[in-house]
Parts: sequence; C-alpha cells; structure tokens
Amino acid sequence: MSTKQTTTILAVASVATAFTLAVKYKDNQRQKEQLVLETQKKTTAPTCKGYPVIGSLPYVLWHKEKLYEFIAQQMEEMDTLTMFIQMLGRPPRVITIDPEIIEYILRSNFANYPKGLIIRQSLGDLLGDGIFTSNGEVWRYQRKMASHIFNVSNFQNRFTEVFVNELDVICREIFDPKIKTQESVDFHDIMHRYTLDSFALLGYGVELKASTNKEDMPFITSFDICQRNCFERLHSPIARLKEAIQSMYLPFEKTMAYHYKVVHEFSNEIVQERRKKVAEGQEFNDLLYRFMVARNQNGEPLNDQELGDNILNFIIAGRDTTAQLLSWTFYNLMLYPRIEKKLVAEIKTHWPKEIQDPTELLYETLRLYPSVPMATRYNIEDDILPDGTFIKEGTTVAYSAYVLGRSKKIWGSDAKDYSPERWIDKSGKLRRETQGRWPVFSGGPRVCLGQNLAILEAIIAMATMLQKYKFSLVPGQDITYLSSLTFPMKYGLKVYIQQRE
Repeated sequence: MSTKQTTTILAVASVATAFTLAVKYKDNQRQKEQLVLETQKKTTAPTCKGYPVIGSLPYVLWHKEKLYEFIAQQMEEMDTLTMFIQMLGRPPRVITIDPEIIEYILRSNFANYPKGLIIRQSLGDLLGDGIFTSNGEVWRYQRKMASHIFNVSNFQNRFTEVFVNELDVICREIFDPKIKTQESVDFHDIMHRYTLDSFALLGYGVELKASTNKEDMPFITSFDICQRNCFERLHSPIARLKEAIQSMYLPFEKTMAYHYKVVHEFSNEIVQERRKKVAEGQEFNDLLYRFMVARNQNGEPLNDQELGDNILNFIIAGRDTTAQLLSWTFYNLMLYPRIEKKLVAEIKTHWPKEIQDPTELLYETLRLYPSVPMATRYNIEDDILPDGTFIKEGTTVAYSAYVLGRSKKIWGSDAKDYSPERWIDKSGKLRRETQGRWPVFSGGPRVCLGQNLAILEAIIAMATMLQKYKFSLVPGQDITYLSSLTFPMKYGLKVYIQQRE
C-alpha cells in the first residue's frame, strides 16, 4: 500500500475517531464541559487555540512532530508561561514553564501531583509498574532499592572501570578502523550502544556487546519504536486506533504487539538467566540483585514481570538519557570550534583530575536539549498554583523543560544560544540552578537518582574520545529531534573521525 493511501486511511480514521469519541463522551460531555468552563472562569491562564467539542486536537495531531515548538509558539503569542489545553478524549491539561509552578508540583505540593492514570495507560505496555509509572508504596520501595546502588561509592568505582573498558572497545573496534577507511559513523547510534552495554553490565551483569554487533539488534529497534509509540499514546487520543488500522491495512508490517513482545522477551531472558545463576549459588551485587532480594509493597518477593518492568525502566534511564546527552553535546562541539578547542586544552592539561569545563558544557546541553523534554503529573484535589491559576481535581499538569530552556522570559535574550559560560558565576565557580528553572533531572522526591552517575559517564566519555579524536559533521544532514519519551536524534549524527595530534 502506498504512503498516500496510508495517509488517506489515517486521515479518514482521525475523522471517524473524532465522531466515535464524541458519541462515547455524549453522556458525560456536558459534565466535562462544565468542568472546563468552571476551571477557566477561575484561572488567570489563557487557553490554547482550538475548536468547539474537539478542542486543540487537530493542532496537536498536525504538530506532533514538533509539539514543543507549537507549545512555545502558543505561549509566546499569548505572552504566558502557563496555558490550558483541551482535547476531545483527554482530561483538561495545564502546560507550564513557570519555574515557581514546576517547583510547586515537584516539591512543595508533591503529594497532590502523582503520575496519573493516563501515564499508566500510555506507558504501561512498555514500562509496566516500574519506577517511572508507579506511585505510592510501589514507587517508594523501588526508589529505595535503587538508591542503594547509586549511593555506594565503592560500587561507583566499578562504574568508572566499566565505562573506560567499554570506551576502549569502541575506540579500538569502531573509531580506529573508520579512520583508516575514512568512512563516516553514526555517532548517535554508537553512543546508544555504548551506554546500553555499560548499563546492562553494571545493572544486570549481562554482556550484550551491542557496540561491536554490526547487525541490527531486535531489542534496540523495538525498544525505540515502543518509546515513540508511548509518546503518541500520551499525546494523541487516536493513537490506538491508528495502531489497529495499520495492523489491518498493513499486515506485512510488524505490529506494536510484536515490538512490545520483543522488548519483554529481552527483559524476561535476563531475569530467567539470573534466577538460574542464583540457583547455582552465584552471588551478585548489582541493581537486579537488589530487586530480587527485595519485597514489594505487599511484602512479597518480586515476580518475573515486576523484575522485567524494573529492567526496562532503568534501561531508559541508563541508556537513552546519557547517550542523547553525549550526542547533542558533541554536535554542538562540532558547531562551535572555539568551545571545543578550549575544552580539549583543559582535558590535556588537567585530566584525569577534576575539571570544570565538561560539566558546564553538559549543563548547557541539557538546558537546550533535555533528555526528558516534557513530563506530566495529575492533580488529586482542586488546587491554586503559585501564579493564581485554579485547577480542578483530575486535571493533568505538564511542564516542558525543552520550552522552558529556550524561553527568553526565563533565560534572557540569548536563551536559544549555546553558551556554556552562562553556568559560571562571578567567582568562577559552577553556577547552580533551582529545580524549577532547570528541571532536567526532575525534582523533589522524584529527583533523578542517577544524575551524578550520568554526568560522570558523560565526562569520562568526552575526555576519552576528545583526547584521541577530532570529529567533524558529514555535510548535508538534517539534525533534529524525534518526538519520543526522551530526546533522540531523528536521523542520527553522521561524523567523520580523525586522529587528534
């Protein structure tokens, strides 16, 4: 079937879905509209443009590939940091980039803003009841178990050893041969394989050897597709209908059910292999071991599904976020030779002692290219946000670190410029920001446990690679992001490599 036919089918399906949803919500539509009207009467926040009944649904579907730009444009046009958005098939939503509000929902009034049902419905097929989708006691025991790993200093020494060894493999097996053949490499793909190998070994004791595997790995392919699908389910009420239509009219394409199956078979294989080794008397001290000896919220040992859920949740944290941070950082180093030259000089002079330049670079990268560009919460009770905005119980509240980081209202007239120097204060020390103004690692009780480890891994990778190699962009690339749960590059990052003198 041609692309044009597929597009036509999906367009017809969108119209049909809007009608179906209108019928489905007929009985309670009056109640929902009353809720929205009541909310808007009491709020100071403006409402995103839309249409009667269906709200902003057409705009969100049309701009789904550049959703964050659409949000930024709407906020700029309305001169606001917070806005309402209403879509048929979704509860009322508030989107904000106001640092005070972000701090409020992440810290000050944390108990009123858990992950909502829509998060579980959208991400559940991939992440189950893992740490990124759960609330209450389920979330607390998982965070407690994980914190033991990230807070043990001698275990972090093991982290450094693994990072260095995995980088040595990449340099020896991939970069050095490409210098001889003068062929380009996809730096973005290599970084994802490097971080996957590193975290799989550290967290689960598994040697995947993804970095040196020249074939496409089914898990990697399916995992990325599933994340993209979760994003669509979260932001589009017709996502599941689209999946059903594609499976009907494109029977030769792999379905989402297939990709989710591949991902869960991968995690289950890790669990079964570990249970076998434990039964044989082998001992471990990694993340998977911590969860295997833990008790869940019911006081019972974790079953295979619970262990598998945790594996997939932490792979997102351990693979995607750091790989994307490195990819966007090296991309900007290639765009700004002055910054690269200064960094290389400092690395050659001071490494492996503590150096500051890589940290300010990484912070600036995360400001403009946050690994989690938008996060969503759900309010349990009626509330008034710090700016006076009133929101009813059952409203979802989302904040976008991507839009915030590029807002001139928050970061000044040069907000969209890549300027690592902004992270140095008047005394020459690294400047710290509040979690509300720089929420790239979330905040409050849910602040990222592995943030220091991610920065450490990225610094080791930067120092190792920049001492040996000079990277340059392959001309004619379209470097942009792919709308997903995290912030991957849509078409990768093709680079040439030279030996550094």
